[in-house]
Amino acid sequence: MEEKMKILVTGAKGFIGKNLISVLKTFPNYIVYPYDVDSSVEELELYTKDCSFIFHLAGVNRPSDPKDFMTGNYGFTQTLLSFLKKNNNKAPIMLASSIQAELNNPYGESKKAGENLLIEYGKKNRSPILIYRFPNVFGKWCKPNYNSVVATFCYNIANHLPIQISDPNYLLNLIYIDDLVSSLISLLNLNDYEETFYSVTPVHQIKLGELANLIHDFKDSRQNRTIPSTIDPLTKKLYATYLSYLPENSFSYPLKMNIDQRGSFTEFIKTPDRGQVSINISKPGIVKGNHWHHTKNEKFLVVSGYGVIRFRNVLTDHVIEYRVSGEKLEVIDIPPGYTHNIENLGSTDMVTVMWANEYFNPDRPDTIFLEV
Repeated sequence: MEEKMKILVTGAKGFIGKNLISVLKTFPNYIVYPYDVDSSVEELELYTKDCSFIFHLAGVNRPSDPKDFMTGNYGFTQTLLSFLKKNNNKAPIMLASSIQAELNNPYGESKKAGENLLIEYGKKNRSPILIYRFPNVFGKWCKPNYNSVVATFCYNIANHLPIQISDPNYLLNLIYIDDLVSSLISLLNLNDYEETFYSVTPVHQIKLGELANLIHDFKDSRQNRTIPSTIDPLTKKLYATYLSYLPENSFSYPLKMNIDQRGSFTEFIKTPDRGQVSINISKPGIVKGNHWHHTKNEKFLVVSGYGVIRFRNVLTDHVIEYRVSGEKLEVIDIPPGYTHNIENLGSTDMVTVMWANEYFNPDRPDTIFLEV
């Protein structure tokens, strides 16, 4: 049986720690030793006896007293290394540092001191030292109104709270938490550690004002029944992050149902590049449609009930029929140039998911009514 790798994670309850541990626990060959500020020194000594890799994520970035920067980012590292040395544990140590280690401020100086301490320790004890200088990290479970502008904007906008923008043209460098975690886990599979400094890719750039506008668009998308473009990697990651900050009583939102005696028609999602999805409900015996399009095209998928979709090329009298049922999911393409309708042949409501390659434009409807 393969021996399991024992991994010590300091700062286990922090933003990065929670995300990292949640992924590590999905691997059957890893055992996680979580350590945080409420853990005991005895636990740390025990973990450092047999851990085979250390993710050193613990640190402070907003203490009430600036002196605590050095205590949290340098002093605790000293304690960790003293136990590793005592237990003759030469396990690789990954350090979560910051790009501010290059700056002359209390936080940056404490991070730089922690880096130097580890590098010197690694040389003396032949322990691999792996240092990451993270820029702004964003993603789920990050504490808002603390030290992440993305978390703050997402939380405040989702909760109808104001945000502050000091300089809309300020350029942010961002890395996504899932990319960061993937990079960290990849360290566990390296055979050797030739480098000291590592980085996460990709690094996304966006101006502060653009970030605020984008997150406001995410909020408005519910009313507009739109979804953001997921082709852009940063937009995709930011939208996922925004959703994680929705209030727990606001996961749902209503749609406008257009109801008449025939049933209902409800727009679900529409996008400028991927068209529109709608839900059509037809009462028994009801026929809907009887129109055709020059360029607009659609796809129909009956998910409940039973009916028939009829087609006729507008240049001929020949009628084509397709039987449809929720018992056998089958997509029916609606080509241009064919007038078409859909009839509910069953005794219960028939539910159809309808996709159109463009959402409805009243100025250019491209919909010509004609009986099949």
